[in-house]
Amino acid sequence: MINPRRRTVVKAAAATAALAAGGTAYAPAAQATQATAAAPLFGHGVASGDPLPDGVLLWTRVTPTADALPGSGAGPETAVRWEVAEDRGFGRIVARGETRTGAAADHTVKADVRGLSPATTYYFRFAVGETFSPTGRTRTAPAAGARADSVRFGVVSCANWESGYFSAYRHLAARTDLDAVLHLGDYIYEYGTGQYPKTGTVRAHSPAHEIVTLADYRLRHATYKTDTDLQALHAAHPVIAIWDDHEFANDAWSGGAENHTPETEGDYAVRAAAARQAYFEWMPVRASTAGTVYRRLTFGDLADLHLLDLRSFRSQQVRVGSGAVDDPERVITGRAQLDWLKAGLAQSSATWKLVGTSVMISPLAFGALPAHLLGPFTELLGLPQGGIAPLVDQWDGYTDDRRELLSHLSERSIRNTVFLTGDIHMAWANEVPARAATYPLSPSVATEFVVTSVTSDNVDDLLNVAPHTASPVGATAIQGSNRHVKWVDMDSHGYGVLDVTAERSQMDYYVLSDRARPDATAAWARSYRTLNGTQKIERVHQPVG
Repeated sequence: MINPRRRTVVKAAAATAALAAGGTAYAPAAQATQATAAAPLFGHGVASGDPLPDGVLLWTRVTPTADALPGSGAGPETAVRWEVAEDRGFGRIVARGETRTGAAADHTVKADVRGLSPATTYYFRFAVGETFSPTGRTRTAPAAGARADSVRFGVVSCANWESGYFSAYRHLAARTDLDAVLHLGDYIYEYGTGQYPKTGTVRAHSPAHEIVTLADYRLRHATYKTDTDLQALHAAHPVIAIWDDHEFANDAWSGGAENHTPETEGDYAVRAAAARQAYFEWMPVRASTAGTVYRRLTFGDLADLHLLDLRSFRSQQVRVGSGAVDDPERVITGRAQLDWLKAGLAQSSATWKLVGTSVMISPLAFGALPAHLLGPFTELLGLPQGGIAPLVDQWDGYTDDRRELLSHLSERSIRNTVFLTGDIHMAWANEVPARAATYPLSPSVATEFVVTSVTSDNVDDLLNVAPHTASPVGATAIQGSNRHVKWVDMDSHGYGVLDVTAERSQMDYYVLSDRARPDATAAWARSYRTLNGTQKIERVHQPVG
């Protein structure tokens, strides 16, 4: 049964509303040699990711023969060369090498290049025979511990092919002031054509059926990487990505998913293994601990970026309103990952501790009682202690892990922790209270910036109304019950630009004119920042650039 959580989450907000009411463009260079029908093709573009002070991961996919289609298992083993240069004309090549790929890797290519200089822009390309790929541009991170005046990221999430065009990627690709782009999950969606969204299909993806097998996941990744805006993004900036659920199946957890039916779709472990394999083949991401995506990147003395995997180890979601969300045996991170994160935050000497989390950590609850009545009432009725939380797939469904993490920040006096989040198809600016029921008397221990979806449905899409007509009433209701939420936009599609300096971390929110138009424009909407040492959110009335 198709019952997408994204639809459920945003529909809840829609119901609340209804009832209550840059820089110079960078264009990838053309292929140096025009490929013939028989020659290897680089039809899926080039990419880089996971920048280090001395290196970066390069990626491409080759199609050596006409039958070597993604997911086909066909095609010969092929030698692929790669080059990295200081200039776009490749007059000053600083690294080169050769690797081989074949059907076992779906003809994808990865080169983990080291020996580069920190905080430096490079250009790269691949070649098979006399045919060259498009040229990509990448950038290394500042040296560990070195002074970094600023670091700037594009921030995106939730790009459903069938919901619209990836104009957000085009606008980020056109910027020359970004150090990297952070993708917070739902890079692909698993549904069959027309299953999601129900509001209409702008363009059909491949395969047409829901993806379940390795061949299916490979073809879906390949389809996304034929999008010209996505290719432009990958060619212009290194991408730092984590997965959420739709890279697997809706509401994925360690042993299954809401959108997985064992009787007709087989063993979930087999499906999840296929999804992981295709992800690591097709994404410029280094596999980390136990083949997951949780890992840490550093940007000089300014910022550490802790990236989380909130699908591989979590317990199954419980029903909305269940007191089981407070069960200490239920986890969202898993013990090893939570210990890793706590240790990394405590040991960090960077000014800012950025945490990439695919789902929102700030509590979102309705019907909370006064603090003196809350404990007895919730115990009697078996309800969550923080009030009725509608989003049990978020950290709200796993309150003990959140309590442990936020207590760690408070008890260890860890300052300047900023959570960067996607998933929910809305833009938010939140303070993260240690105890939401007594906020603001209990302090905020961190802040959170949530970016909206690139294309996936939000409130106005589901209500089929003009943006910002019904949702402002719902936003007011949310903020009235959750005073740590400083701003929420339920309707816009777009992206964020996070600028980090020693003095502050600022998120600029940009919105698209129309996700259904391939030529959609982008405009700055709002900005919020947190000042060094405050753990507070404040509005800013102009973007950083």
